[in-house]
Amino acid sequence: MATLTVQVLDISTGVAPTYAAAAGGGDAYANDGRTYLHIKNASGGAITATIAVQQATITDPQFGVVVPAARTFSIGAGAERIVPFLAPGLYNDANGRVVVTYSGVTTLTVAAIQAPVQQ
Repeated sequence: MATLTVQVLDISTGVAPTYAAAAGGGDAYANDGRTYLHIKNASGGAITATIAVQQATITDPQFGVVVPAARTFSIGAGAERIVPFLAPGLYNDANGRVVVTYSGVTTLTVAAIQAPVQQ
């Protein structure tokens, strides 16, 4: 499993993201609730990215005890997908990272990008 370097989206200059090859055993990235993952699939087939849930259950004031499911994202052949911001309390592991695995990694590249704080 590889740890992705989070790139900061600067409010003044933006960011020219650098993409890394997706790791066969999955990737992890630091998550503060303002970090998203951009996935590019240059292969000829669809690939699924799966985000692991780190909390077995949560208690919602309206619904009671809820068992959250892993999040899955399909990235079509030659397509891109942005994985939205994820709640740290639900998706961060003990190291404060989101863990993502892929159904395939050939020609799959990824970048973790942190959005700026609104001013």
